[in-house]
Order: sequence, then C-alpha cells, then structure tokens
Amino acid sequence: MQVVVVGLGYVGSVCSACLSNRGHSVVGVDTSGFKVECIQRGMSPIVEKDLGELIAAAREKGLLRATTDIASAMPGADLVLVCVGTPSAEDGSLDLDHVKRACAEVGKALPHTGKFTTVVMRSTMLPGSVLGELTPVLEAASGLKMGESFGVAYNPEFLREGTAVADFFGADYTIIGAGSERAGESLKAMYAGVGGELMVTSIPSAEMLKYVNNSFHALKVAFANEVGRICKREGIDSHEVMRLMVRDTKLNLSPYYLSPGFAFGGSCLPKDLRAIQSRSRQHGLDLPVIQNIVRSNEVHIEEAIHLIERFKHRRLGFLGLSFKAGTDDLRESPILRVIGTLVGKGYPVLLHDPNIDMERVLGANRRFVEDEVPYLTERLRADLDDVLANSDVLIVGNRAAQYRDIGPRLKVGQVLVDLVAAVDRTSVTHGEYHGLAW
Repeated sequence: MQVVVVGLGYVGSVCSACLSNRGHSVVGVDTSGFKVECIQRGMSPIVEKDLGELIAAAREKGLLRATTDIASAMPGADLVLVCVGTPSAEDGSLDLDHVKRACAEVGKALPHTGKFTTVVMRSTMLPGSVLGELTPVLEAASGLKMGESFGVAYNPEFLREGTAVADFFGADYTIIGAGSERAGESLKAMYAGVGGELMVTSIPSAEMLKYVNNSFHALKVAFANEVGRICKREGIDSHEVMRLMVRDTKLNLSPYYLSPGFAFGGSCLPKDLRAIQSRSRQHGLDLPVIQNIVRSNEVHIEEAIHLIERFKHRRLGFLGLSFKAGTDDLRESPILRVIGTLVGKGYPVLLHDPNIDMERVLGANRRFVEDEVPYLTERLRADLDDVLANSDVLIVGNRAAQYRDIGPRLKVGQVLVDLVAAVDRTSVTHGEYHGLAW
C-alpha cells in the first residue's frame, strides 16, 4: 500500500520505518528539514533502538522517502497517518491547533490522490476530536464528503520509548477506530501480519481507550510508590510485596474488578482500606491514592442515589441486597447505603434477595442488620413478583441469576435502574432501562 505519514517525531518515525519494513511504500512528511534529511540519508531523526537500521534498510529498498512538501507526497496515497503532536494548553486542555493545520494541508491534497484515501489520526486526542473537530477541517479543505470520497479513522498508538519498534511488531492488539467499513478495511490491510489482534471499534471508543490506558498506567505507578512509602516505614521489602502481588493473575492482574458496576462493599475491602489508611496516618504519610479510594466509592454510591431520585417516582423496589450475589453477607453492602438514604427521605421501599432469610442471618451479619437497617425485616419480600408488581422504579443491586431475565417483565411506565450491568438493556421492551455508568 502507499502510505503517507505526516509528522516525523517519535510516533511518525517509528511508524514510517516499521511500515516500510513490511513492504509498504511510505512517504514521511515534516516541516523540519533536519528530520527529512535524516530519513533521506537513511538515518533515524530520534534515538530509538533498532530504528536506524530499519530506516537504512527501507531507504536502500526504495520503500521510504521523506519530504517537506505534503502535496507531492499525496498522489496515490491509500492511507495518510497524521502523527502530529497534541500538547497541553496552559489550562491543561488539549491543543489541537497543530493537528488542524496538518489536516487542512492533507485536505487540500485529498482531491488529487486519485483514489479513496483514508485519513488516520494517530495523535492522542480526546473523544469527539476526530469526528467533531478534525473531520470538518478535512471536508472544508477538500470539498469532499467523509465516507463518500475519503475515509477517516483513529488508530491510537501504544509505543514505549526505548522499545517502540518491538512494541509495533509485537503488540497484543491493534485498535482501529473506523469511521466507515471501508476505512476499517484499509487499516486492517495495512496492519496485516503485525500488531497482534486487529480490533475494530468506534472512533470515540478508540479515542477514549488511549486516555484510559495512560490513566491506569499512571495510577499503577502512583499506587506502587505509595505502597513503597508505607512499606519502608514498616521495615518491609516493598519490591518483594509487589512481586508477590503481581503473581496473582486471577484477581490482581486480570479483567476482574475492571468492569464498570456498583460500589465495592463487604467484610474485607472497606475494613482493610480503613486499617491501612489509619496506619499511614500514624506514620505521618500522605498517600493520596490509597486514602481517596473510599471517597471515590462514596461518590459512586451518591451517584446511584441521584440517578434513582431523578425519576420522581415514589415506590421503589430493590432487587439484591448482599454485596455479592450468591451470598447472604449484608455487612457494608453499598446498596444498603442507598436504601437507607431513600427510606430516610420517605420513599416507600420493598426489598428482595433470594439469599436473604432473616431467620438464618446470624452473628455479625445479624448485628449489622439490627444496627444499620432495622427496617429490613418489615420491607423484605420473599416473592419477586410482589416487588415487581408494586414498584415504579426497580433497582438491581447485585447479579443474582433470577434478575437477569426481568427485562421483558417490566410494564409501560416502570423504570429499571441497573447498578451492576446484570440485565440486557435490549430485553426491556416496555419500561425504561438506565445503567449507572453505562
């Protein structure tokens, strides 16, 4: 394929070299004469392992060249990769000015490519940037219509400095945010044989993924450093602790706990977080990540309350009371916080949980109910149909199996608030479905 790469910085240089190594004909474009000259001489414009060798080999085969003139690079282009920087503005917002200028130049040349060309944004940008801000620039400059005469896509990069070439060829997946099927197919053809599994999604999802990834990476660094600080005060080898922690790939390093749902609760997480927060205060340590986990959880519970109250209905039916389906453990179950708040505001409330039998709730679990939710016994119903028939708003609080199929049973005017993504929203044919964070 014929590929134009606009911007020969870190990402652009690596993409140009790696794609030409795969047999594509690549033209790199940059306003910097120095970077262009480096490519033309078969040298890398940046310091990066193995990159110089790839550029030299591609130049020798005639598969890579560079220019400062974008118009001369565009004829025959199947794809244009825009790899221009997106720096922060003074207020922290994203500055798209450089990308917009590049898109305007690309747009002017689009009518002269002689084929359907797909313009691919690789620069990191917030959701809505490609379709809301950059596509209009391309259309205005070209006089063409996206989807008809040219394609648009977003292809986030996950290249680490120092291992970028290896990351390009050995990635677990390559994400293609496609504005049309034709645009997606062009990118899939370009990446054939490299970059791991090719996964096609929407442009906004691909844009958001880059920020989610980087935010999570930053969170992991900050978390590990906070663990290190408290371990040092305790005289514990922090590296040994974290080596053991990451050995657990069932819970610790896995998809587990990484699906948007309701707040955490139960007998372990809240208690243990309070304990480690207390110990850190005894050491005089400031651990903002660990110390604000509980606060984040509380905000999520508050959001659930606000969502339920939005519907202005009085009769509420709560389905699932234990913090985890398949158990009868009510201790610090977050849904009880929601119920308690709304009961205190005078809402009529009915409750159901297939695993809660008050005659069998004993010990610490019983004491918790008596102290925190004394109204539970009088409002608990054994029959799910009773709750469904006498509630305007139904709130699903855990993923008990029998709640998955209630969608078709809703009546016109009823509202389902799903706090745990237990119900298929497409199954709600008569009432309304609302998720907490989806």
